[in-house]
Amino acid sequence: MPYQIPIGPFHPALEEPYKLSFNCVADTVDKVSVDVGFSFRGIEILAQKREWLPAITLVERVCGICSNVHATSFCMAAERIAGIEIPKRAQYIRTIMGELERMHSHLLWAGLAAEFMGYETAFMEVFNLRETIMDMLESISGNRVNYGMNRIGGVNRDIPDPLQYVSTLETAAKTLEKVVIPAFMDNPTARSRMGGVGILTKEDAIAWGTVGPVARASGLAIDVRSDLPYLAYEELGFRIVTQESCDVQARVVVRALELLESIRLIIAALKGLPAGPLRAFEGLPTIPAGEATTYCEAPRGEVFYYVASDGSDKPARVRIRTPSFVNIPALEAMMPGQQFANTSLIQASVDPCLSCTDR
Repeated sequence: MPYQIPIGPFHPALEEPYKLSFNCVADTVDKVSVDVGFSFRGIEILAQKREWLPAITLVERVCGICSNVHATSFCMAAERIAGIEIPKRAQYIRTIMGELERMHSHLLWAGLAAEFMGYETAFMEVFNLRETIMDMLESISGNRVNYGMNRIGGVNRDIPDPLQYVSTLETAAKTLEKVVIPAFMDNPTARSRMGGVGILTKEDAIAWGTVGPVARASGLAIDVRSDLPYLAYEELGFRIVTQESCDVQARVVVRALELLESIRLIIAALKGLPAGPLRAFEGLPTIPAGEATTYCEAPRGEVFYYVASDGSDKPARVRIRTPSFVNIPALEAMMPGQQFANTSLIQASVDPCLSCTDR
């Protein structure tokens, strides 16, 4: 007999508040609906009430995990309006910070995925590696969460001795290749737990407008770093990662291989860090009337910013679209036909961020 199971918006199975309503037959999911919008914070309207400099601090708090990409996107939009070209060294430093942020986000997700599978050994290995990346972020910026690296026209802090981080990153790459990736890809228990679970076909990935690792795990070769290159990605030779199996394991593999690509990009940027200034100008920015859009590849996918200026000391309009806003609804396509016991793992495979989505 069919029955309904409501989960959320506040529930031990959910890390953040959203609601899932399952229609089940026996232990199989027949249909699911997803509702978001339970923790609206009004960051867009608040940004329009602050001057340009404090607005950077505010948008950096859209999300604690991908804070840097929000500050980067906002600054890039303001720079585009004002016709500001940031120095090469600043472009490279922004790229390094963006890829380190991607690494700590992917490792956080991989650790949680291992926890959902009951794979405690992998969980400890992943989180130990994540601490190494967090230490590196703290060493560069002084902070482990909101880094405060970006300013309109460049960056606030330099990396005075970039080569000191290379050996740590090379060691991290070896750990990924020898321990972490085999733990998810070669372990028969992990494969049986993830393989064929939570299928999102390429057609459904397109229909639901998914982005980031979720889309790339369904065979879509889309990534802002290659489609609309920004900062130093074109110079560093970014390589996109895709998978074709469209299941939870594909989403794990895409993120795991992206970790290796991030390490390659960071090492190349550290070794090739150009000399020169950190910012295009000193002092407070002057943003003329105008509007601009920017796209950046956050850990979860495409982040879109629209920023308008009326020539005053405050943004006239700030509009943000985050990747989880389009990825979370795709759960409705992944879960029908799946065992109800697998739904927590399928949710985790999307890496949902409600802080970003509800902002």
